[in-house]
Amino acid sequence: MSGRNVRLKAAWLGPRDVLHVGSAGLRSRPVRVVLSALGIAIGIATMVAVVGISSSSQAKLMRELDELGTNMLVAAPGEPMFSGEKVTLPRDAVGRVGRIDGVQDVGATGDLERSVRRSEKISEDETGGISVKAATEGLLKVLRGEMARGNWFNAANSRYPSVVLGGVAAERLGITSPGQQVWLGDRYFTVIGILGPLPLAPDVERSALTGWDASRKLLGFDGHPTSVYERSTDASVRDVRSLLAPSVDPENPRNVQVTDPSSALQAKAATEGAFSTLLLGLGGIALLVGGVGVANTMIISVLERRYEIGLRRSLGATRGQIRIQFVTESLMLSGLGGLAGVVLGAGATAVYAVSGGLPWVVPPWSMAGGFGATLLIGTVAGLYPAVRASRLSPTLALHAV
Repeated sequence: MSGRNVRLKAAWLGPRDVLHVGSAGLRSRPVRVVLSALGIAIGIATMVAVVGISSSSQAKLMRELDELGTNMLVAAPGEPMFSGEKVTLPRDAVGRVGRIDGVQDVGATGDLERSVRRSEKISEDETGGISVKAATEGLLKVLRGEMARGNWFNAANSRYPSVVLGGVAAERLGITSPGQQVWLGDRYFTVIGILGPLPLAPDVERSALTGWDASRKLLGFDGHPTSVYERSTDASVRDVRSLLAPSVDPENPRNVQVTDPSSALQAKAATEGAFSTLLLGLGGIALLVGGVGVANTMIISVLERRYEIGLRRSLGATRGQIRIQFVTESLMLSGLGGLAGVVLGAGATAVYAVSGGLPWVVPPWSMAGGFGATLLIGTVAGLYPAVRASRLSPTLALHAV
């Protein structure tokens, strides 16, 4: 061996050794680690919370759509062809719609030029935004509504001066239970029920409803419905939509406007996703700022630990091992922030969901993607400091100290 050149080989670092040397800098500076990881955590928490809150809101809307159904259509008077012309639906519109193949339930309301007040002593001008409508007995079933209190119309009470209040109307009138009376037209009507929420018919929630027969007999209702609601089978919705206007008014189908109330909820679910995209961009900016903080921390760490780097290099550590050490340290720093951010984001979503009565939904891809983004940022943020550390001359590093 005396006459031969012996080439020394650097010791191989196993995964456990890499984790040990990579975490050495984190263990020695815990406060700096927490502050640096906090920037990453805020960015990830923002992104996870935005996706979670948006997904929870969409899940609630889709659940409402499943419960309320997307198979309800509404026929109403369309725009008149000539100014001054009044468009009305025929009196037998409900019967005509009920004869369409696929239609299961039909109900209708008719607007009344009346006001409802708590008593006759209140001025007629103070309507409180409450409209008065005649309602058929089948309306509640078509809307899939429920009574919050009291009863709905039947063949008996719909003939007498009785009224069912929408939830909003009851609140504005100060009516809390059935049995109380309101002034409607020129006489008192007895409140027999208060409706629960009706997401597909917000105008009914703000109305005082009277029986179809009582409206004609006591309030001068002409019998022409203003809105005809129908429920059909899911498979026949498209066919019913095409037949609805010609069935209601065969001579002038253009005078009938057909709408889908569930489209508003569907559009709202779509806008939830569009709005979350903007917030995701803000979360990405926060994450980028956190990555800059990690890079700055690693550069300072290299400057402060030149003696350690020089000592390791003089003892045989290769440049590659120095690079692995600092990239690992950067990854661990970012990973800690990413884990904390995922937990904080999921927790914020849970608090929002519980307080708003929403289902808690956090897509797994958002957590996995957020954590993966932190690892990517950690790698990028640690590359330059790692390369800089590996290029330090052992002699100069030890001499500088």
